[in-house]
Amino acid sequence: MASVDLGRVGKNVVKSAETGESVELQSLWQDQPVVFFFLRRFGCQVCRWMASDISKLEPDLRASGVALVGIGPEEFGLQEFKDKGFFKGSIYVDEQKKTYKDLGFKRYTALSVVPAALGKKVRDVTAKASAEGIQGNFSGDLLQSGGMLIVAKGGEKVLLHFIQDSPGDHVPLEDISKSLGISSKVTSGQRPVCNEDVCTR
Repeated sequence: MASVDLGRVGKNVVKSAETGESVELQSLWQDQPVVFFFLRRFGCQVCRWMASDISKLEPDLRASGVALVGIGPEEFGLQEFKDKGFFKGSIYVDEQKKTYKDLGFKRYTALSVVPAALGKKVRDVTAKASAEGIQGNFSGDLLQSGGMLIVAKGGEKVLLHFIQDSPGDHVPLEDISKSLGISSKVTSGQRPVCNEDVCTR
């Protein structure tokens, strides 16, 4: 796990999707631990599935005084994402993608995503997400990856830092609870095995 400079990352500015107010990231963890879920795109089908999955933890997190925060790299697809209620936490936008860069979230290339379009994994996960009523679209930056950061209250330390290798990678809900030292009876749904195009179908 690469080290995270919370002092530097904390000064990055993100914009609230609710109020439009710009705040420093560190203001979000000043008074409480925070689970930051970094989406690849608000229109990404698998990101929406993951957001819905993580949201199962929200009541337990809230009861334990932990904030759940979703961050996207741009506003494309934000309104639809909010309207359809995929995520139960607060939502912010990192318009400069500076936090994505500082946390080591990689960018794909056109060449690295093309083969995914023909794979069986793409069809399987697209069918699963569609069966759950979760659709996606092609709007916005198709090449950004995401991950997760969990920070202790006051920025005391990083409890978890996760970088996606594949667009389908995510942190199991049990691991999120464990990193925070809280108990939860919620478990993750089936892990999506996917490639870039799944997230954009």
